[in-house]
Amino acid sequence: MSSSYIAKLQHYCAYQERSHSEVKYKCLELGLRGEEVDEAIAALVSENFLNEERFARAFVGGKFRSKQWGRKKILAELKQRQVSAYCIKKGMEEIDADDYEQALTTLATKKYESLRGEESFKRKYKVVQYLMQKGYEPELAQPIVEQIAKDAA
Repeated sequence: MSSSYIAKLQHYCAYQERSHSEVKYKCLELGLRGEEVDEAIAALVSENFLNEERFARAFVGGKFRSKQWGRKKILAELKQRQVSAYCIKKGMEEIDADDYEQALTTLATKKYESLRGEESFKRKYKVVQYLMQKGYEPELAQPIVEQIAKDAA
């Protein structure tokens, strides 16, 4: 395998954290096949350009902080990227429980405020649906939305 492939893959991994599956697809894009792909990935791992746990932590932290995604949406995305269960568990540690509840409350409050014309029941339903779409657990969202509605009444 040519060192130019490795250099391209190193640059690809250095630019931002990548999952193993993303690197595998990049290898295929570059024309590597079979054992070459495995060798390339092994080389990147040994040189610490590729680290799935580090990817999971960066991904979880980034999606939660910048996009305010909930745990369920982040989990689904990591599974789609074929990240191991161990690394997913480690990545999820990036979400602080208090920060999570604060983000959920802030999102719910903003959404509730934006639906002023709606009747109370419909308003609460839409807020919970919105939070579920963002990946928050309905059992956490429901009581927060109820409290916001009660405080607003």
